[in-house]
Amino acid sequence: MANSLLIPLNDSVASRAVVDFLINMSFGPEGCHITLIHIFRKPTSGEELMGKKFMDEQPGKYRALLENAKQRLVREKGFDPEQIEIQLLTDPYPSVTEGIIDFFNKGQYDMVVTGRKRMSKSEEFIMGDISVKLVRSLSKTSILVVKPG
Repeated sequence: MANSLLIPLNDSVASRAVVDFLINMSFGPEGCHITLIHIFRKPTSGEELMGKKFMDEQPGKYRALLENAKQRLVREKGFDPEQIEIQLLTDPYPSVTEGIIDFFNKGQYDMVVTGRKRMSKSEEFIMGDISVKLVRSLSKTSILVVKPG
């Protein structure tokens, strides 16, 4: 039985912890299909102020990040590169959570593996936490939340 994992990543400590967790986990990579995704949200006014060049560089930056994660999983854990798919969702979503949920609902995944960002209680109250929103919204699937060490 193949397992299909959806793994959203960004350039954060929590995302690096997810890749490290998968590499160090005791399960074998056989029969496991992984989809690594990065979801673009609508840019903030601060990001838009950084200019068109900055905004145009973002897809390449995140494609390289996903490729690096894929290569680590292949090299360090022995995953079959043909079983790891990379998706870069460049049409911006209102929030990353909405993008993950939408992408999840369009595919067939057994589990979502996500990192948990360290936040103060006030930050979590104001901004919310993606992992908590996923647990609440995707109640019919398994969600594995990896906390950075």
